[in-house]
Amino acid sequence: MATVNLNPNGCPVATPTAVGSSTSIHSIQGKDQWVKLNVGGTCFLTTKTTLSRDPNSFLSRLIQEDSDLISDRDETGAYLIDRDPRYFAPVLNYLRHGKLVLDDGLSEEGVLEEAEFYNVTHLIGLLKDNIARREQRPAADKKRVYRVLQCQENELTQMVSTMSDGWRFEQLINIGTQYNYGTEENAEFLCVVSKECANTLIGREVESNDRAKVLQQKGSRM
Repeated sequence: MATVNLNPNGCPVATPTAVGSSTSIHSIQGKDQWVKLNVGGTCFLTTKTTLSRDPNSFLSRLIQEDSDLISDRDETGAYLIDRDPRYFAPVLNYLRHGKLVLDDGLSEEGVLEEAEFYNVTHLIGLLKDNIARREQRPAADKKRVYRVLQCQENELTQMVSTMSDGWRFEQLINIGTQYNYGTEENAEFLCVVSKECANTLIGREVESNDRAKVLQQKGSRM
């Protein structure tokens, strides 16, 4: 509601009542809650409540009226922060809803760097725990794959010396077959080699693995 008066020229002038004044005050207070951050050239709009979720963080200290931090602002009034905006987004979202969400192409190590820079304590602990669990996982997720190669006696030295790509020699089994090559008599061997691989094996590799173990057992009894 507003009281309408006439000015000396006869034009109406709206005079706000107490209700209007209260509305204006709430509107101003609402605007004061919003904060703009310019992180590496990308602008983020958030609230003081969000940035204050961790009271000891860089972001919480930055927005305090008596802040001990000095930060330049751009032409729109946004705080200028010289950091990677891609890795800042997960930090800000964590402060918003308390969950760590990573977009494709982002690493936990990269987000940890930003969490430590902004001193978001709980996020730092969460990321360190995730990284530690991930580093322990490969040992359980790896499996040694065995393969069996049949070769002639005169090929053994070259074959063993040229093995690469993680393969290593495990066992040599004389299968007892002999043949004549020219004037020389040669034997045939089965060479068992192995390699540590991720535990995402398909059928043929599993079959080779099982067959190699059987041959190893037979070879040990010869």
